[in-house]
Amino acid sequence: MKRILCVLLMILFVVTLGACSSSNTTEPKTGGSGGTAPAEDDLAYIKNKGTLVIGITEYEPMNYKDKDGKLVGFDTEYAEALCAKLGITPKFVFINWDTKEIELKSKNIDCIWNGLTIKEDRKQNMAFTQPYLINEQVVVIRSADAAKYADKASLKGASIVAESGSAGESAIKADLPDAKYTAVDAQTKALLEVKAGTAQAAVLDATLAKSMTGAGTDYADLTVIPGVKLTAEEYAIGLRLGSTAVAEFNKTTAELLQDGTLAKIAGKYGLTERLITK
Repeated sequence: MKRILCVLLMILFVVTLGACSSSNTTEPKTGGSGGTAPAEDDLAYIKNKGTLVIGITEYEPMNYKDKDGKLVGFDTEYAEALCAKLGITPKFVFINWDTKEIELKSKNIDCIWNGLTIKEDRKQNMAFTQPYLINEQVVVIRSADAAKYADKASLKGASIVAESGSAGESAIKADLPDAKYTAVDAQTKALLEVKAGTAQAAVLDATLAKSMTGAGTDYADLTVIPGVKLTAEEYAIGLRLGSTAVAEFNKTTAELLQDGTLAKIAGKYGLTERLITK
C-alpha cells in the first residue's frame, strides 16, 4: 500500500507541475486579425506628453532666427499652427543633420521638420507625411564669376561644396560628377565657403538660396546661376517608421490648407509658388 501511495503522489505532483507551467506560459501577442503585435501608438505617445519635439537646423526660410533672436520661418509657423490644432506644444531642438535618423529612432525628437527632402533611402529609416513644398537644387557662385560659370559644362573641375548628406550632395554626384566636391556641415557654411573664395560654387536648396543671396542680404555678392537647376524634390515631415501621427498630420495639414493658414504663411516667406495645395 505504501508503494502504491507513493506512486500516486508522484503522478499527482507531475500533473500539478505541468498545469502550473502551462498557466505561466506567455502567449504571443497578436493584433485583432492575427499576426504580430501592432506598433506603439506614436500619436498617443506625443499627445500624452503634450509636446512635439521637432528636430531642425538653422535653415532660412524654413527655420531660422530673426534679428531679435526669435525662431521664425515657414516650417516654424507651420509646426506651430499644426500643434495648436492638435492641442500640443511644439519644442524646437537644433540637431546634427548627419544623425537625424538616430535622434528620431531614439525618441530624442519626435519628427524632422526642416525642409526635409523625400528620398527613397530615407524611407528605410522614417515615415513621411504628404509633401507640402516643391524645391530644387541650384548652383550659387560669386557674382564676379557669372561669365565664367554659366552652365553645367563650365563647372567641370570646379571646387564645389554642399551640406553632407543633403540633396545638394546627391545632386553633385548625379549631375556634376566631374566637379571637385567637398562636404561641409551646413548649407550656410557652403555659402560662407563661396563668399570667402575657398570654394568656387555651392549646391543648395533653391528656397534657401533665394532668401540668403542677392541684393539686401549678407551674401549680396553671390548669385544663382540662371537656368542651371539640378534635382527637383519635395519637402515633407519625417516621423518614426509606422508612426500613427502621419495620418493625423496629413489630416490637419489639409485643414490648414483649406482655411488659408498655410497660404498665408507661404506668402510671408516668399514660397507661394512652391506650396503644394492638393
